[in-house]
Amino acid sequence: MTDTNFEDMASKYGKIYKVAGPLVVAENMSGSKMYELVKVGWDKLVGEIIKLEGDTASIQCYEDTSGLTVGDPVLRTGNPLSVELGPGIMETIFDGIQRPLKTIATVSKSVFVPRGVDVASLDQVKEWEFTPKDLKAGQLIVGGDILGTVFENDLFSEHGIMASPKISGRIVEVMP
Repeated sequence: MTDTNFEDMASKYGKIYKVAGPLVVAENMSGSKMYELVKVGWDKLVGEIIKLEGDTASIQCYEDTSGLTVGDPVLRTGNPLSVELGPGIMETIFDGIQRPLKTIATVSKSVFVPRGVDVASLDQVKEWEFTPKDLKAGQLIVGGDILGTVFENDLFSEHGIMASPKISGRIVEVMP
């Protein structure tokens, strides 16, 4: 490992300074942002920065913090805590941080949610039938434009599929 790689890794990690129930205080967190998603401890528990003071961050941990100790690592992700929206969300039961319980039970072979379990919120492999909106080749689109719909179930008739917020351009081809 080169010195540069070590420095890059070190800049992504803080370390636990104090644990008080679900509140974890970490140091060496310079460059972190409010509401940033962090992975706490060796089990990579899900947490969110709720207060910043100098290079110290107060973190709300959304999992059981028992076993965390001073000096354990805190990984900064650089991303806010967020949820994934899309087809499949209405037919799935999640825990409080959008982890699908059925998938967790299958992976862990247990009815209990293991600490730090990391599974995709929505099925990334399942294919959905896409019905394009009345779009034509050459038409200009911008972020947020609805490109078409996907039917999920009778409870929620259809999901609008939108262009990513940061893109714009012209349609080259429309495929069903």
